[in-house]
Amino acid sequence: MAENKINVAIVGASGYSGEELVRLLLGHPHVNLSVLTSRQYAGQPMTSVFPRFAGYTGASELTFSEPSIDLLAEKAEAVFLALPHGVAAEFAVPLAERGVTVIDLSADFRLNDAGVYHEFYGAEHPSPEWLAKAVYGLPEVRRDAIGDATLIASPGCYPTSILLPTIPLLEAGLIDPGQIIADSLSGVSGAGRNASLPFLYVECNESLRPYGVPKHRHLSEIEQELSLANGSPVTVQFTPHLVPVNRGILTTLYLAPALGQADDFDQWTAAVADCLAKRYADEPFVRITGSERLPDTKNVTGTNSIEIGWAADPRTKRLRIFSAEDNLVKGASGQAVQSFNIRFGFDETAGLPI
Repeated sequence: MAENKINVAIVGASGYSGEELVRLLLGHPHVNLSVLTSRQYAGQPMTSVFPRFAGYTGASELTFSEPSIDLLAEKAEAVFLALPHGVAAEFAVPLAERGVTVIDLSADFRLNDAGVYHEFYGAEHPSPEWLAKAVYGLPEVRRDAIGDATLIASPGCYPTSILLPTIPLLEAGLIDPGQIIADSLSGVSGAGRNASLPFLYVECNESLRPYGVPKHRHLSEIEQELSLANGSPVTVQFTPHLVPVNRGILTTLYLAPALGQADDFDQWTAAVADCLAKRYADEPFVRITGSERLPDTKNVTGTNSIEIGWAADPRTKRLRIFSAEDNLVKGASGQAVQSFNIRFGFDETAGLPI
């Protein structure tokens, strides 16, 4: 196991995911946070922008700087990119080409197909030749590949909440891949730190609304990863909703038995429960609640854990699986740090609240 501290930079450190990365990495036992960039706050002390970090060791010495490839390559062995899609690639590729480990929280390298990127993101991919080189950073599924990666594409928040419960069941042939429905509820921080009208307090408070239907951008990576698990294309009905809480995602999955497994519904539900329990028995951040207690965002907020539980419905012959996660931690920054730990040989839980 590696012993020395790794020099780490965060590009886009003033957004919600960037702020969460600052919190996690300031407290990480194997990290020296060397560079923070923000065009908006360049030249300002980090603790004047985020006073809550003033008590962390070394925090008072950090100042936001303008992003620079040369500066990042010189000062950091690993760089986290908390940038919008389309912008992240401008930093990811030149840094990776210089041998810097890049962990990208944007969507720029999550997809394998540049055509799908264009379909869902409305622009040509800036570096299509790198799509095959990037590793999709879902630790519980791609741990071995993450360990050798130069460019890690950290998954989206909604996909994490859907893929972790569903991938094992598709791989085991337990569910019908043609009947997957996902409804997700997300806190407002998922929209990022900006002054966009739909996300102002008065617009969001006392309001529940669906958005991004029928083709939310995250649907592209959801279907990609489920198709890989299934061995053939999977199409998903996915409806995200905005709810008036700061953070957290609750997802409800409606799943049907695979062909030939519907005759004994009780046996099928027991097989699903056994599959998930065995798959995640040794995963530090996956908490299986089963049918005894259904997931609740209040139990995972501020942590890198995801809860997974379920309720069987013999009347409809369907199983509802629920997951809860913090969209800024397990759904973004925490999962990125988890991949960082794997990549550099640290304990996977280092610096992460369970």
